[in-house]
Amino acid sequence: MDGSGISFEWWIRFIELPILAGLFKLMWDIKKDLIARIERIELRHAETTAELRAEIASFKLEVARGYVPIQMMRELDRRMSLQLMRIEEKLDVLGPRARPRRTEAEPLHD
Repeated sequence: MDGSGISFEWWIRFIELPILAGLFKLMWDIKKDLIARIERIELRHAETTAELRAEIASFKLEVARGYVPIQMMRELDRRMSLQLMRIEEKLDVLGPRARPRRTEAEPLHD
């Protein structure tokens, strides 16, 4: 022991160990707090992402509805229907000649 009555062992036991334990507890609490904050941020991020995706989907639908005028769509539908009817008429004229011929080796699947 030295003249002041404080030994090296006493200093370690009563001063340094409680300080180190307090620092360890402080670091542990900070770590738990950071993990909780990260989880809250991730949850908020997931919710925001879902909301944004829903808004984008509704915006796409709105753009699709309003982008092409209805009259233009009707005209396109009419032209396509006329073209398909012409194709049907041509196929009706060709009739059985349009079907591929079977060879003797091919079995009938009917």
